[in-house]
Amino acid sequence: MNHAFRRRDLFALSLMVFGLSARALPQSDHSSAWGLDYGGTTDPAMARRFELLVLEPDFPRPIAPLRGQGSRLLGYISLGEVHGGRPFIAELEKAGALRQPNPNWPDARLVDLRDPAWTKLVLGRLVPAILQKGYDGIFMDTLDNAEAMERQDPERNKGMIAGAARLVAAIRKRFPGITIMMNRGYALLPAVATEIDLVLAEAMASRWNFNEGRYEMTSADDWAWQAGHLLAARQVNPRLTLATLDYWDPQDAATVASLYARERAAGFQPYVSTLALDRLIAEPQA
Repeated sequence: MNHAFRRRDLFALSLMVFGLSARALPQSDHSSAWGLDYGGTTDPAMARRFELLVLEPDFPRPIAPLRGQGSRLLGYISLGEVHGGRPFIAELEKAGALRQPNPNWPDARLVDLRDPAWTKLVLGRLVPAILQKGYDGIFMDTLDNAEAMERQDPERNKGMIAGAARLVAAIRKRFPGITIMMNRGYALLPAVATEIDLVLAEAMASRWNFNEGRYEMTSADDWAWQAGHLLAARQVNPRLTLATLDYWDPQDAATVASLYARERAAGFQPYVSTLALDRLIAEPQA
């Protein structure tokens, strides 16, 4: 992998640029900057400790009990693929907006991010449905698919990355006051950095090894590669909040604490969870 920055220089630059001047999510002694829970039984007492919380919006539950004072709640939305059980799957199929199943998740179909039918559905129904439930904004996932599709079939998928960027810009234009957080999407990040409020680097310092069935640290090169994208995005939009999501066994409190410390030292807003992402996990206390 060809990285734009040497690791040592990148880390030093991140400390200089982001150190104490980083735009952080506000924190108190009893709250955490941000967290993520895709489960349907989110603990309200735990939820109210987070200043920003990403949740799965399709569970039939009130969200007011999950909201802390001054906190923001974001609803998850997948923009690069659609699960086969969604009620609008036939509509997209008829419009020709769907592609092959995701090889890693066969129940999900890839979406043509350039297709106006998908843009219309996202703007007219999917995002409004999340906001109508009381969420303050959206957490956009699977936009990395645009780069993968364009790389795998450059002729058929020409302009997929640009199409994804147009979709993000269209969301911001239609809903100017909401909070928008994007997971990775590095290929389109330079074009949309000013359209979003937060960008997430998932599995930055640690990840789950599917082949070996265990958590592991990422390489220094992998960390630097993601950090380079975050640094570049912050140069485009100085107000952009930079978040990280790492995976580790919560019983290993010492390692979890070291992950929080490492990401904060570089100026990022960390959260550490398990691969399942089905419950909120508090940061270990010193």
